[in-house]
Amino acid sequence: MAAKKILMLVGDFVEDYEVMVPFQMLLMVGHTVHAVCPDKKPGDFVRTAIHDFEGDQTYSEKPGHRFTLNASFAEARAEDYDALVIPGGRAPEYLRLNPKVLDLVRAMAKAGKPIAAICHGPQILAAAGVLEGRPCTAYPAVGPEVTEARGKFVDIPVDKAHVDGNLVTAPAWPAHPDWIAKFLNVLGTRIEL
Repeated sequence: MAAKKILMLVGDFVEDYEVMVPFQMLLMVGHTVHAVCPDKKPGDFVRTAIHDFEGDQTYSEKPGHRFTLNASFAEARAEDYDALVIPGGRAPEYLRLNPKVLDLVRAMAKAGKPIAAICHGPQILAAAGVLEGRPCTAYPAVGPEVTEARGKFVDIPVDKAHVDGNLVTAPAWPAHPDWIAKFLNVLGTRIEL
């Protein structure tokens, strides 16, 4: 397997599991992962939020950990990466307001590179205009945005993921085993036990 270079877009109050788990798992299988955030530099951190499903009408939110960035958003160019990961949480709601974030996502989508987005991550894909005609899933509250962006919202169990060509999406962190396995398959990553 040739190691891939993967860009991960994060921001303050990214969901804790949705940044930590894929970052560590992708490194564990031998890929390079650059976690970046606009207006922050390598060594800076973003605060995370822990979203949980505790029987309320929506998820609960608690303070999470500090996640340290290891690359520069200002230097990130789509052509330097093989794939893109967009975790959820609250970060996507403000990252999608950054024109440079949207340009980077559009360039990666136009190049047909593998893109994995989970939970609220598809908010960025919708804002970038790259979901038209594409079936994908997200946290159910993001479904109307997927539809408004002319995507086809796929309502699946919270522990499952959906694949449409190069696009791998999931509703929330309980889907990590399925989401990451499907993303690794799209990447062409083979794990021998």
